[in-house]
Amino acid sequence: FLPLLTGDLGEGGDQGDQGRLGKTGPPGLLGLTGELGDKGEVGRMGKMGPAGDKGLTGELGDKGEVGRMGKMGPAGDKGDAGEAGVDGPSGLKGKAGTTCDCGRYRKVVGQMDINVRKLKNAVKFVKNVILGIKETEEKFYLIVKEARKYREALINCKLRGGMLAMPKTTDTNTLIADYVTQAGLTQVFIGLQAGLKGGGPVYADLTPVRNYTAWGLEEPSGAPSNTSCVKMVSTGTWNQVECDITMYYVCEFKKSRRGLAAVL
Repeated sequence: FLPLLTGDLGEGGDQGDQGRLGKTGPPGLLGLTGELGDKGEVGRMGKMGPAGDKGLTGELGDKGEVGRMGKMGPAGDKGDAGEAGVDGPSGLKGKAGTTCDCGRYRKVVGQMDINVRKLKNAVKFVKNVILGIKETEEKFYLIVKEARKYREALINCKLRGGMLAMPKTTDTNTLIADYVTQAGLTQVFIGLQAGLKGGGPVYADLTPVRNYTAWGLEEPSGAPSNTSCVKMVSTGTWNQVECDITMYYVCEFKKSRRGLAAVL
């Protein structure tokens, strides 16, 4: 061989072992967007979120069916007597009576009339002097000298067979005011409330105050409150007062045997 001369290329050798993994190269360019895949399965329900704001009021629904009839309530108070009806036709003429010698009975009847008048005077004495009861053609009025709250006074008058006094006319108001003055009092509860369930003044029998009033300097607004009860002062004026204070009160009773027995 001559020096510095290159020989022929030899045959390729066997493949060597795999080299070590090189360092990560720089990121490649962003590829094209792939096609949209199929819709996945419904996921599990998440936790309940916080309550949202209150929605608008919906439209009024249809009227429901009539409910079952409830139990019968307690019997109400006896109503006022109705107006007299139309006179009926005259009856048939009766048979002639037998002649009576009534002279001996006239003296007895006359004595009975005297006794009845005495009894009436005695009853009037009991009512006006002993009990101090005042009366009109239709009702009795009694001052109960037991200091009570308004509701207690209302119940007490009902237990006696009456109601808290309701001065619905000028004459009745004047009679009660004079009664209060004669009893040496300055104020009493009467059956009147200035406001009930947002309405106007009503009497103890729940009838509205309409034709007659005797309010003081300012008529009540009608808003229900703890000062919606009413007292009458000795001058006859009505004033609002707290329902929880205690004072004497006036009951009224219809004129009947039962009512008179309850008063006496």
